[in-house]
Parts: sequence; structure tokens; C-alpha cells
Amino acid sequence: MSNATLATQLATDLRALANPEKAAFFPQFFQAFPGGYGEGDCFLGVTVPNIRTVAKNYSNLDRSQLLGCLRSPWHECRMAGLFVLLRQFELAKKQPVERQAIVDFYIEQLDYVNNWDLVDCSAYKILGVHLVSNPQQSRILHELAKSKHLWRERVAVVATLAQIRSGEYTDLLQLAEKFLTHRHDLIHKAVGWMLREMGQRNETILRAFLDQYAFRMPRTMLRYALEKFEPLDRQRYLKLTGGR
Repeated sequence: MSNATLATQLATDLRALANPEKAAFFPQFFQAFPGGYGEGDCFLGVTVPNIRTVAKNYSNLDRSQLLGCLRSPWHECRMAGLFVLLRQFELAKKQPVERQAIVDFYIEQLDYVNNWDLVDCSAYKILGVHLVSNPQQSRILHELAKSKHLWRERVAVVATLAQIRSGEYTDLLQLAEKFLTHRHDLIHKAVGWMLREMGQRNETILRAFLDQYAFRMPRTMLRYALEKFEPLDRQRYLKLTGGR
């Protein structure tokens, strides 16, 4: 089956589950309008649970077929392709060569992982988990962080969630420092989210980072990082931003 035929079939399956109200709402929610971060994206109007349901029917796709999903103009088709890739990665747990091939393929297709939900459903579950087992490859995160490409930068940050859950914080702390001056709110949110996740496991390290950098942190990043703090502590750190 050709890539084009597969993409059409997958889109047809998804379209059967489409909700017209969602199709009208999603372009606004994901800023697919001119000048938005998702400019030009197209939506069928399918919810994530339904996308997962469809993806289960395509779990045996080969790489060439997956390209038809990941390069689809439809947002939901790309997400379904990522769910298939994730499932294949999970099934290859005891096959390091195959996992490496999946990670390489994922990185090669990052131009199509082009909104925050696509990043968040895949980055830490594929690339992040891989790096926990292969820490010598963590340079990948820093290469992505240097890309000056919003979604690759977010992939780098969100991928650290797997490391955080394994008790490793070095890459996150380096990326968090690098992105203190980043221009985009979606990176501020991602970094703050990861810092919060780290703090739930090691509050001492989070406090040390905040004591050094809170006065420089974008307010959104700082608010996300402080969500689990007591109100008085939260206000103390927020005051360091000088009302920014």
C-alpha cells in the first residue's frame, strides 16, 4: 500500500469519528490562524481518545507507510502516526537496535511534530525514554535546543521528563538555564512544567535553581515551576521578578 493510500485510509477512519464543533474549535485552540504558532494546520475534529482508537488498527505499519501519516496535512493523522510509532517503540523494549532505529526515524520526522500536543505525546515517551537507557546520546537534546526552531526546542525540554522520573536532572537544568531568555511562552511553560516535575522529586535542587535564577525567569516559567509550593513561598519567589 502506498504512502498516499495509507494516509487517505487513516484520514477516512478518523473522519468517521470527527466532531464538526471540534473541527471549528481546534484551529483557534492550536493557533492555526495566520501568525499563530500552528499557522496552516488542518483539523478533522477528532478527540485524542478516538485518535488512539484508530491508531491501534495501524500498529503494524512499516516506516515507509508511517511517513504517509506523519506527513499528512491533517493534525489528527500525524498524531495517530506518533501513537503507532510509540507503540512500536514500547514493543521493542528488548530490541535496542530497533529502538535506536525508531528514535532516529522520530528525529528525522520532527518537522511534522509541529504543535505542542504532538510534542508532548511523543517526546519523552520515545526520545526521553531512549536517553535514560543511552545517556551518552544526551547531546541530542542540546543539539535540538540550539536549533532555534520552536518545536525542536520544546522536544528537547519535554524529553527530559523521562530523565526526571529516573532521578536525572542535569540536562533539564542546563536547558532551563539556556532558555531563561527564550522569547516564546510555549518554551516558558515547558521549562516551568519540567522544573515542577523535578521539584516534586527533589525540592532542594529546585529551590537551589530558583534561588539563583528566579529573578531572571519569565513569569510564566516561574509560575509553572512554583505550582506545588505553599502560597507564602510562591509569593516570595514571584516578588523576585519585580512584577514582570
